[in-house]
Amino acid sequence: MKKIVLSLAVISMLAFTACSDDDDNTPRNSNLTLNINGLENLGDDYVYEGWVIVNDSPVSTGTFSVNDSGILSKTTFSVERSSLEAALKFVLSIEPANDPDPAPANTKILAGGFSGNLANISSIGIVGDFSNAAGKYILATPTDGMNNNERSGIWFLDLASGTPATGLTLPTLSAGWKYEGWVVMNGMPISTGTFTDVAMADDNAATTNFKGDINNGPTFPGEDFIENAPTGLTFPTDLRGTTAVITVEPDPDNSPNPFTLKPLAHGVPADADDHVTFDMGAGPVSEISGTVTR
Repeated sequence: MKKIVLSLAVISMLAFTACSDDDDNTPRNSNLTLNINGLENLGDDYVYEGWVIVNDSPVSTGTFSVNDSGILSKTTFSVERSSLEAALKFVLSIEPANDPDPAPANTKILAGGFSGNLANISSIGIVGDFSNAAGKYILATPTDGMNNNERSGIWFLDLASGTPATGLTLPTLSAGWKYEGWVVMNGMPISTGTFTDVAMADDNAATTNFKGDINNGPTFPGEDFIENAPTGLTFPTDLRGTTAVITVEPDPDNSPNPFTLKPLAHGVPADADDHVTFDMGAGPVSEISGTVTR
């Protein structure tokens, strides 16, 4: 009888041990899957990094890159299960490829809250809402003090009243982002400078090597293309028939080319007169969006 009782005890202990082992082997991670279109190649120095927000603290879900066709190098990430289940929000940021800082950078490009296991993410809530963006500009070259190159400069201002006034209607950007003006000449985008305030001169107003030698121009974003043309172009030039664009750029910016967010654009009319105010229209990309599934 004692042997039978002892055997039952041993079987019970083995069964308990087996259950404990099964519990220990239970996967502690779950998958998080991204479905995003519209991201661009950041080059070798920067990557995208996902984050889930748990109790107001960011938990990294991993990094990925994007090729020239906009395809993500990775779309599914293994994340600690309890963090993923407790997350209320997902955020995507742009980070240095070799980043010693464990916290997210200011340059956050997408965000959205979870509803069940799905989060709809967008640039609107984290970068800016460009649904009401509008712009005006003139052709003029105030920095050279001459009257024969007036179609070689562009200034994002409104001259309809006869007095220069703010020409751009754009939202204040979140930290980590700046606006940049461009003119596309012969298929080549040339920057007019970066700015954060539409009613002030852009950041390179006093240092640009394109402007004339008389002054720095009006206190609004813009550029005169008078000197030091890039290879393939000649300054002074004629901006009629080119395309004016306003983009939203990461700050710091890892690329000399326009970023994917382009809320305003306009083809400069082939018969445009200088010192006449032109209206810009909606640009090709004012929002990036996608979904996250856990």
